[in-house]
Amino acid sequence: MKKIITLIFSLFLLPAFASASVYEEGKHYIVVSEKATAKPELREYFSFYCPACRGFEPLLAEFEKLMPEGATLEKTHVDFMGHTSPEIQYMLSKALIVAEKTGVAKKFSSNIFNHIQTKRGKIDNQDDVRDIYVASGGDAAKFDKGMKNFSVVSQAKKNKKVQTKLSAKRALKSVPTFVVNGKYLINVKALDRQNYIQDYKNLIAYLFTK
Repeated sequence: MKKIITLIFSLFLLPAFASASVYEEGKHYIVVSEKATAKPELREYFSFYCPACRGFEPLLAEFEKLMPEGATLEKTHVDFMGHTSPEIQYMLSKALIVAEKTGVAKKFSSNIFNHIQTKRGKIDNQDDVRDIYVASGGDAAKFDKGMKNFSVVSQAKKNKKVQTKLSAKRALKSVPTFVVNGKYLINVKALDRQNYIQDYKNLIAYLFTK
């Protein structure tokens, strides 16, 4: 059954990357890890302070359609933007994980983007983030508990460790940046500027077959 599903998936995607031979390692994508993730994933490195990241939000659903069965879309909030301190950005990383675990991530993300980029509001402390989390349908007590939760803190630290590693390699220099299966980092500068989004989608689909 698994082989049949894989075959169907491959046939479905064939038109999307019929010219996949044009994608070259070191040019269109960079291998940033010897091992792939245990489960297939598309991970977006992004920031709530990044206008381009906000612009990509509607495209994420389109990217998800390209992913094989069982693959997940993951989001890692970086802490190297210059708009505020790394500590505030790391706090937002944890808050997003809490929102994901409590089922309000989409609304929370939308409200954070709106608060920072549309309203030009500041986030100075955890109280500010809690208020937005509650306005997104979350429970204040669950937020406070979640921000101290061992699994949330561990996941945030793991994300930070990988982010630092990619930055040290000069692979992760800006956002949004997408990595397929923890192994293939997309080089957006090599994408076709005349057909940018479609080329992005084609490359993502191609990398899932590697």
